[in-house]
Amino acid sequence: MSKGAKLAYRPIGLIGGILAGTLSGIVFKQLWKAIADEDDAPGALQSEYGTKEVLLAAALQGAIFAVTKAAIDRAGAQGFHKLTGSWPGD
Repeated sequence: MSKGAKLAYRPIGLIGGILAGTLSGIVFKQLWKAIADEDDAPGALQSEYGTKEVLLAAALQGAIFAVTKAAIDRAGAQGFHKLTGSWPGD
């Protein structure tokens, strides 16, 4: 892929990352609320939660973010490919 095409894709990737962060945060908050019946997930520095709860929340949040980001990045790459004929990862 040419340097021009890579530069053209950069804003799409940036917007996709922001969208993934926002969307995954919403999904995680709703899922945690359903699982733990609490509005907020435990933070690493909150003493009222055990280590297992904190690590479970962090792992779940990370997994949701990774899947959401991959789905959004893939959709962005496919759209970019349809518009330009270049795949942004090549």
